[in-house]
Amino acid sequence: MKIKKDVVTGLVAVALIALGIYGFYRYDKSKSHGELARRIAEISPRGGPPETIEGLKAAIAAYEAQIELNIKEAGQTGVYWKILATRYADRGMHRDALYALEQAVRYNAEDPALYYLTGVSAAFAAKSSLDFPGSNGEESRARYFALAEDAYKRAIAFDESYARPRYGLGVLYVFELERPAEAIPQLERYLQLMSSDVGAMFALARAFYVTGRNTMAAELYDRIISVSKDESVREEARKNREIVLGSVYD
Repeated sequence: MKIKKDVVTGLVAVALIALGIYGFYRYDKSKSHGELARRIAEISPRGGPPETIEGLKAAIAAYEAQIELNIKEAGQTGVYWKILATRYADRGMHRDALYALEQAVRYNAEDPALYYLTGVSAAFAAKSSLDFPGSNGEESRARYFALAEDAYKRAIAFDESYARPRYGLGVLYVFELERPAEAIPQLERYLQLMSSDVGAMFALARAFYVTGRNTMAAELYDRIISVSKDESVREEARKNREIVLGSVYD
């Protein structure tokens, strides 16, 4: 009989624990509903919507499943636009890619990759903006370059260790916007993160050269010659080094 009594006691204990967990869950959900209701009331004009906080809590509880479903669907929609933008960019359709990226940012405004991709497509769109008769090609080009710069900067702001937008920004400054001095810190930081990128070394060497830092440019070309296994790349670096050193001794 003692065994039976112990079993009954154990079952009662389990039931009490289960009820406690369920009660805590209900309390926690109710608490979160209350906090959300208060937030809605606080940010609404004129002190809140006509519903009371209790009414809002009831509505949130009733529609919570639908709210979660909508959030999930919105996230999936954002992923769809990101994939579509990437496909467009891969095919050189950069203006279409920019439209898709604009939609993607609406769903995930803190994704640094979206801003990096925007910078890339905007730079390509700028370079393809021709000044046809009756068009505003020059204005369009300037607008796209400004978008590219802003997008790269935003990507970096969201993730300072994200290397790619620094490279994009550096190349933009050196070869498109003629602001090589601003490219130098971006490309130097990029090479700290991606130390074997020969393309970035060429871009940084160019920035050094056009800002009068010829010795530093020559050192970078020496570095390219030492690390690259591609003979054509090494030959290009040698030629550039000769030009730079010629400028030093002129």
